Amino acid sequence: MKKQQVVLIGSGVILLLLLSIFGKTVPSGEPVPRPAATSAATQFDFSVFLQQAKKNLSPAQQAFVNSLEVSVVRGDVKSQQIKVYNQLAQFWKDSASQAEPYAFYTAQASKLENSEKSLNFAAQLFLDNCRGASDEGMRSWMAGEARDLFQRSLQLNPSNDSAKIGLGSSYIFGSPAGDPTQVMQGIQQILEVARRDSTNLYAQLMLGIGGVVSGQLDRAVERLQKVVAHDPSNVEALLTLADAYERKGDKVKAAQWYEASKQLIRNPVIIKEIDEHLKTLK
Repeated sequence: MKKQQVVLIGSGVILLLLLSIFGKTVPSGEPVPRPAATSAATQFDFSVFLQQAKKNLSPAQQAFVNSLEVSVVRGDVKSQQIKVYNQLAQFWKDSASQAEPYAFYTAQASKLENSEKSLNFAAQLFLDNCRGASDEGMRSWMAGEARDLFQRSLQLNPSNDSAKIGLGSSYIFGSPAGDPTQVMQGIQQILEVARRDSTNLYAQLMLGIGGVVSGQLDRAVERLQKVVAHDPSNVEALLTLADAYERKGDKVKAAQWYEASKQLIRNPVIIKEIDEHLKTLK
């Protein structure tokens, strides 16, 4: 389970804390204006987003990106196209610090390469960033990209449990406003793995998060307790367990798990946020 992953489960304090602790897969550089949060029907247009992101580049950077974009269109050999897509991905990651174009171009290269490893890597990039996206349209787009990539990977290796869990997670985190149909679809995907291998902690964690999202709090607590019993340093599980207890109305246990998470966090700002939230539980 990657530590950068971020839980997006509706609780304001948990979302704030996890975003602060783990951040996005790629740190932000100059801020790119995000689409305003509107109705669930609003579609995220990556091409529009990309054009806006390019406006924040220096003239030299814009010229470099444009030259690469022309190269990938003209390239008539798949290996050349993969190389250019990877160059674009690295530019957006290293020089521009923009997660969305980095994930997009990594995905484009992985689709051409069509290897299980590259598809899973690109899918996980989208899933990680999907969980930290505050705009519903962007989150839905990222989740859809992750689903497509995980499905491609599973076509190559149907027995990859991590890809199955990732696919299910993309339904949970990409569901519009916690749509129960999509959440349950994701949970069913992950249950396939958990029923066969109850020791899979990644599956138990994602099912725990899915339980919080869907309101199945008792099951969520049960699964999250399994995770922390075997991995007591999993901050994500600890904070989600605290949130689950808080939603159940058990402030005492919620406070206990918030306190446990504090022992693993070194950022004083985050610890202060937890302390402030703990005051509301008294």
